[in-house]
Amino acid sequence: MQSSRFSAAFVAFALATFGTLSAAELVPIAEVENQAKAHQLIITPPHFENTPAEITGVTTKVLDEANAGLDQIAKQDPDKATFESTFVAIDAIQARVKNLSNRLGLLENALPNAEARNAANEMTVKVDAWAIALDYRNDVYQVLKKVADRSTNLTGEDKLFLDETMRDYRRAGLTLDPDQRDIVENLRKLLSSLTTEFSQNVVAATGPFDFTAEEGAGIPQSFLDTPGVRVSDGHYRAKLNVTYHAQTILEHAKNPDVRHRAYMIRNNLARDKNVPLMAHIVQLRTEIARRLGYKNWADYQTEIKMVKTGEAAKKFEEDLVTALQPKFDQELEELRKLKAAETHQADAKLDPWDIAYYQDEYKKQKFSVDAEELRIYFPYQAVLTGMFNIYEHIFGLKFIEVQPTEVWAEGVRLFAVKDAKTDEPLGLFYLDMFPREGKYNHFACFGIADGIRHADGVLECPMASLECNFPPPSPDRPSLLKHDDVETLFHEFGHVMHLVLSRSKFNRHTAFGTPNDFVEAPSQMLENWAWDKHVLDTFAADYRDPTKKVPAEIIEALQQARIGTAGMFYRRQLSFGILDLDIHMLTNPKVTPEIVTITNRDLARVYIAPPDDTAFIAYFGHLTDGYDAGYYGYMWSLAIAQDMASVFRASPNGFLDEKTGRKLRDEVYGVGASRDVTESIEAFLGRKESLDPFLVFVGAKPANVK
Repeated sequence: MQSSRFSAAFVAFALATFGTLSAAELVPIAEVENQAKAHQLIITPPHFENTPAEITGVTTKVLDEANAGLDQIAKQDPDKATFESTFVAIDAIQARVKNLSNRLGLLENALPNAEARNAANEMTVKVDAWAIALDYRNDVYQVLKKVADRSTNLTGEDKLFLDETMRDYRRAGLTLDPDQRDIVENLRKLLSSLTTEFSQNVVAATGPFDFTAEEGAGIPQSFLDTPGVRVSDGHYRAKLNVTYHAQTILEHAKNPDVRHRAYMIRNNLARDKNVPLMAHIVQLRTEIARRLGYKNWADYQTEIKMVKTGEAAKKFEEDLVTALQPKFDQELEELRKLKAAETHQADAKLDPWDIAYYQDEYKKQKFSVDAEELRIYFPYQAVLTGMFNIYEHIFGLKFIEVQPTEVWAEGVRLFAVKDAKTDEPLGLFYLDMFPREGKYNHFACFGIADGIRHADGVLECPMASLECNFPPPSPDRPSLLKHDDVETLFHEFGHVMHLVLSRSKFNRHTAFGTPNDFVEAPSQMLENWAWDKHVLDTFAADYRDPTKKVPAEIIEALQQARIGTAGMFYRRQLSFGILDLDIHMLTNPKVTPEIVTITNRDLARVYIAPPDDTAFIAYFGHLTDGYDAGYYGYMWSLAIAQDMASVFRASPNGFLDEKTGRKLRDEVYGVGASRDVTESIEAFLGRKESLDPFLVFVGAKPANVK
């Protein structure tokens, strides 16, 4: 708690300032576009293709234009070519294709029409194949190499871009003999196809779970009343591929057989298709890495990240496993005692499907925290509005709801982001916040368009979409969020802020171009806002009586409950990071890896032993969504996030401090990947990085450590 750092006047100001969004008519997009023109900007929303023919047509058009541009680069006289006619030109070509790829990624995860989603999947494979083929355009490479060899006086972003581009060619195998280069290219194309297939299987997997009212004892009525859950009188159907459905069953169902059934369904989703696929994917990754001169895929992937090697990533994870062992053991025993008391069996043993249930019970009994009862303080619209007001305040922004010309599904909303002082438009974001059939089933920020800088200096502003699955409203109450949902919203919207606020000379240096073991840190840092009394008081209130705020003792209990179960939570995260590294540190591509055996073994050693007949790995979409040999990055970046959050904690107005927020915007969000990320971190911190705030955060170090 940081109450002594906030004056009564400031809190009164915050409460008066952070009101609800205006109910006025939505601003026409044309008005925002005209404002952008006055600032030498372009902020036009894209067309969202929604038929297979449209999706195929636009992909063909963009790739044909890109290939024509590459041909122009290759035709130049290498001795007369310039940095601008080669490196700058190829960045512009890649930017246009990347924006297409971003849009396809959204469409394949969000379009209501299954045929169109499938077409977007197919075109994603085509675009990925194009990107791989680009790496092997030797005619383009030879021109760029000639320019690079004589461009010895470059500085700043230009030098960084040139060095990274030539490094990428080396990592693609352009320095190999032609025969070996061709083999690597073909392997990468096959790998791209298989990873897309794996991801598609994850999205397509369904987990219907039927239960009766009697079997559903303990499951909140608010969930049972969720549209689509009640299928007939006294009978219900959950969709265990939808994360919050699975969490609700596993956290609240009193019947262990019900939890067991739900757990087994959830942990076998996509098993038949994706287990052999992942084994093949790992083999391909291992072979590619070996042919490129790396020991394993983990070393290949981490070379361009903060951690630098697979061994360093593994050591980071294992050191934290050790540091958390005493706390983990203590928490596990607390849960076991709860089961023993409930079942009247002194020697009761915890099963994997017991963990979420008894963690919830532990929070209720020890800290008087009932996550379900807390929902009344977090009606969705009030939370969203409150978060907007806070981010406007600390970052110096304005969010304006805009009338979209088109959206990909009913209910999607569009907002413009502006600088509060200059009224300069900075970007757009869409909100797609509730579940529907065929939609991405978790929570994520999807980039739609990165900022593209034209040769004349005009910037096409970045755009993003939040794809979420919050509980939809019911006939008699609004959508009510769990506190975890609030934390998730602050996190995912942090990604929107990172993308929209970043400015760089080159497209590859926008926010999402930062190393993957850092890119989560700015958003993870913002999760802290959901745990602070003064922040919550600006928007959290009983939806039935807005004068009733979340009591201070409940927030204190929430904080204690988080620390009280942090050992188990972060050991679970560590188990995912370690299983990811273990399968990607294999060195023999000729041996088909026993994927389920390896990953279940790691889950058992680091977290909780899963049943042998489950395959968590089959539904672990992160391993084909850019986090392969990179899941450790969540913990790595969390350590950085807590270090950065400590700057706000020490500020005069804590998490509502405008000066600190502006510094974060300027030194971290604004520069994106246009300089070394360590430089950005330390510029914001005003010192070298420290692990101490993270250890305090997880309860593994005394709280008096500064």
